Amino acid sequence: MSDLYIQTEGRGDTQLVLLHGWAMHGGVFAPLVDALRERCTLHVVDLPGHGHSHASGLSLQPAACARAIAARVPDAIWLGWSLGGLYALQAALDFPGHVRGLAMVCASPRFVRGPDWPHAASAEILQGFEHDLATDYDGTLERFLALEALGSDSAQADLRKLRLDTFDKHRPDARALIEGLDVLEHVDLRARLPELAQPSAWIAGRRDRLIPWQALRWSAAQCHGTFTCVAGGGHAPFIGHTDAVATALGALLAATPA
Repeated sequence: MSDLYIQTEGRGDTQLVLLHGWAMHGGVFAPLVDALRERCTLHVVDLPGHGHSHASGLSLQPAACARAIAARVPDAIWLGWSLGGLYALQAALDFPGHVRGLAMVCASPRFVRGPDWPHAASAEILQGFEHDLATDYDGTLERFLALEALGSDSAQADLRKLRLDTFDKHRPDARALIEGLDVLEHVDLRARLPELAQPSAWIAGRRDRLIPWQALRWSAAQCHGTFTCVAGGGHAPFIGHTDAVATALGALLAATPA
């Protein structure tokens, strides 16, 4: 099976595509879907190797993956969280007639730190996860989930939700996890941000320990997007601070033509 699983929910003329982060699946967005279902038709994607797309052999490299998703969804606003942000941003740059707006939630055009990019995680963290996957799959995912929840003022609730979505549903394919880490380590779309013509919203968690809020503020400035920092939010603010994230999306949803 090479197809992608996309769950469509909600109603309304505003179309919104949701792309999850590393090791997760679309079900992680349940709180946000519930908050937006009365005003949007939501297309919740399971990335290749994740969730109901567990058996998909499609590439996770951003250009190929973004193209495959774009072929399956209507013209829409794309929202990407964490790793999913790279696919949303790639699609917005490559298919501007198809992606009508962009929302980046705790997502950055470059995920690893460099001499000219301090607003990111160290490459050693990602390399450590890749090394540990071979010998301790469950423990590696558990450590990553703890890092995602760390810092949030709703950390325990966030962690319970992330654990439920990772371990009680379809577990991600190890091959997809390794390819996803490679994407996080090597993709850098910073130079293309000025090309972004669509309206964009960049939403950070003030207490995010993986993607510092400064990365999203800088990115928003490069493409004249809006920037919102959710006070008390960690790396998954749409779980514990759903209303704040929905509010931050409001202007983008209202300003983007249906």
